[in-house]
Amino acid sequence: MKLAIITGADGGMGTEITRAVAMAGYQVVMACYRPQKAEEVCRKLVHETGNPHLEVLGIDLASLSSVASFAELILGRGQQIALLMNNAGTMETGRRTTEDGLERTVSVNYVAPYLLTRKLLPLMGQGSRIVNMVSCTYAIGRLDFPDFFLQGKKGAFWRIPIYSNTKLALTLFTIDLSNRLRDKGIIVNAADPGIVSTNIITMHMWFDPLTDILFRPFIRTPRQGAATAISLLLDEDTGKRTGTLNASCRPKLLSEKYTRHQQMADLWDRTEEIVKKWL
Repeated sequence: MKLAIITGADGGMGTEITRAVAMAGYQVVMACYRPQKAEEVCRKLVHETGNPHLEVLGIDLASLSSVASFAELILGRGQQIALLMNNAGTMETGRRTTEDGLERTVSVNYVAPYLLTRKLLPLMGQGSRIVNMVSCTYAIGRLDFPDFFLQGKKGAFWRIPIYSNTKLALTLFTIDLSNRLRDKGIIVNAADPGIVSTNIITMHMWFDPLTDILFRPFIRTPRQGAATAISLLLDEDTGKRTGTLNASCRPKLLSEKYTRHQQMADLWDRTEEIVKKWL
């Protein structure tokens, strides 16, 4: 049975992705921050899909040692990985520094998926697929080093620019990694879900009730948001392209500003320096 690993598999879009992959007959490892909560989702999905081969394993993407421990457990099993879905993400409401000295959004959204992917590559081969969940906000992202890693951005904390910066970094990682793995036949793509009605858009501000009334009815459901990632994981045609950004289940043309981004190599080297003790 083919193995799929999905981070944030118990969240809104994560649940939809896990359901689709389970229904396609994969063995699924649900990599989740709160395993107890995820077990309830897992039991429900086993019942709904009729696939008993779903398992919850804990992972904290704000801790690189946790990510490394999770990866070592998977590596120890030695089973080939067919699908890796880096779905989990956060948009912090204030600046928080992780045990690794990283801004928390940067760790969860970019550095941890980078480390997890790099560590699991020995279990991937021809036809394996990696999908990274990005966002249309990559277009307003900036990479100011070293501030990007340490505090998310220069100056005062503001969650949307910091989130955007992490999604730009993950997009560049997708492009760079796809080029490095092209000869091995490993497929790497990015999914932009659009604006989705999940907890991540709750700002914990006075205008949240207005947002729920005026805004949420017009944005995508988790199922609609997950559709692009699901197509990249499962559709036969999408297995024929790599290094692409996709939205509404179609590839989106990226300019050379991104495909040949002037900071792409620097981003890779700086991230390697951060994660090297776990590789």
